[in-house]
Amino acid sequence: MAQRKGNLMTVRKDVKVLDATIRDGGLCNNFEFTDEFVTELYKSNIKSGVDYMEFGYRASKKLFDTEKFGKWKFCDEADIRKIVGENVSDMKIAVMADVGRCDYKEDFIPKSESVIDMVRVACYIHQIPAAVEMIEYFHNLGYETTCNIMAVSQANNDQLEDALEMLGESSVDVIYLVDSYGSLYPENAGSLAKKYLEAGEKHDKAIGFHAHNNQNLAFANTIETMSYGVSYLDATAMAMGRGAGNCAMELLLGFLKNPKYNLYGILTFIENYMLPLKASGVVWGYDIQYMLTGQLNRHPREAMAFTAEERNDYCEFYKSLLDNF
Repeated sequence: MAQRKGNLMTVRKDVKVLDATIRDGGLCNNFEFTDEFVTELYKSNIKSGVDYMEFGYRASKKLFDTEKFGKWKFCDEADIRKIVGENVSDMKIAVMADVGRCDYKEDFIPKSESVIDMVRVACYIHQIPAAVEMIEYFHNLGYETTCNIMAVSQANNDQLEDALEMLGESSVDVIYLVDSYGSLYPENAGSLAKKYLEAGEKHDKAIGFHAHNNQNLAFANTIETMSYGVSYLDATAMAMGRGAGNCAMELLLGFLKNPKYNLYGILTFIENYMLPLKASGVVWGYDIQYMLTGQLNRHPREAMAFTAEERNDYCEFYKSLLDNF
């Protein structure tokens, strides 16, 4: 039986915290963050001891209209440098590249010329061969890489074992367990984490976890997977993220015992920037419609439409989900 790694009082030096507020939170407002907001979050993350800050996606400008999204959908090098300069800090800079939604051979320069440190490759399980090709490309350019396998709660066991083996044999640095639909409970999040960790140990890969909060379990699942040895942990300020949101950064930093992490930076940022953003009408966070899609292990798109329409007929919504199950 897998042993927990340390206890509630343990300082885990292998743990790395990644802030995904701009990337996952950008799905709530089409990435329309001001430079001031992003700059202050960058400073706050440094003060709080955060290890990585994900600035957004590097999406294809051929597939996505630049007029319809804020610049963090595309993460141009110049836009990141405008915020971070040469990033003279211990915190590393990350961006996400979705399989099939980016022009990675055209839009990335060698790491030696870039302020970006890590590229996170996101894919569904059937896209693993394409993800591996991207990972090798980024690795050869000098970047740290992750592979974030989305919607793993709907993958079958054989597929997952094959995917983990293929990634284990690749140059990827971190393999991410992603609870895209917020459908996992601590028990099965822990079981999946052990499967990933077994592959990670075999191939010398770190394992990460990215949670969604459909059932108010994002933080619980994060610390459960961490307890078995998952070391890269995603979180966002005030849990801002697509639909029900993510693991709250303030919860995670308050839990971790490493004195490098502290709450003052993130709390100040929440006071000065997150509360006004929420007050401006940007919507995210736990709600019953997200709970229902989470319980049914469904993509939250229907719940997001329900939210956008400002509906509250939960019974009818639940029946419609069951009718289309």
